[in-house]
Amino acid sequence: MPDHAEPPKPPTSSGTDGPAPGAPPRRPVDAVLFDFHGTLAQVEEPVAWVTAAAAACGTTLDRARATALADRLVTAGRAGGPLPNRVPPHLAEVWAERDLYGPAHRAAFVGLADTVDSGVSGLAEALYDRLLVPDGWLPYADTAVTLRALRTAGVPVAVVSNIGFDLRPLFQAWELTELVDAFVLSYEVGRCKPDPAIFYRACGLLGVDPERTLMVGDTPADAGAVRAGCAVLVLPAAEPGQVNGLTAAVDLAVPNGR
Repeated sequence: MPDHAEPPKPPTSSGTDGPAPGAPPRRPVDAVLFDFHGTLAQVEEPVAWVTAAAAACGTTLDRARATALADRLVTAGRAGGPLPNRVPPHLAEVWAERDLYGPAHRAAFVGLADTVDSGVSGLAEALYDRLLVPDGWLPYADTAVTLRALRTAGVPVAVVSNIGFDLRPLFQAWELTELVDAFVLSYEVGRCKPDPAIFYRACGLLGVDPERTLMVGDTPADAGAVRAGCAVLVLPAAEPGQVNGLTAAVDLAVPNGR
């Protein structure tokens, strides 16, 4: 017999497992919305990006030159990378509209790349073109398994992205198209996150109540879904190709395996 009695364990609602008394009930989730960049996939590593784009222009860069050039281009402003430190006045208009119009998206990022003297003819356009091909992106290691688990459980999914080009060809190449029920892209719907309208559009396409919908992303813009009534899961973006914690969405949407 122990010297001191063990403190009693707090009872649960079922007597065995479940939430403790007074704990809020788990919010039901009928559908999941996913951000794209930084959530489902990440752009390729900067040196690989510059090397591949230069090769498309007929130029072979050594590692040192490619690294130095990549640093300057990322600082200038890379699509899928950190925001530029400064947007030149002549690009201000297309920058402001980059996620609302496809031509503005291209003009903004090609223009930023053109502010860097690379010495490679056509490089700015080739860098942008890497965004449009599957090789220019790396899905996270848990992207496919998460989408498949939700599909198996009968939970509809939409990809909601602030973006200026079509993501569908990428998902087709990755054989993930059948796992996504709707693509809600800012340049197609004329609304950008965190505007609640883009989240309402996604929920409408899926035929679900926003209050029974989970938005998964990695930025404050994604968290704007709370203004539409959605629950939100914000994940810190992992390194390209790594596990990004996406299976947490499955745990929330399919708590009992359905």
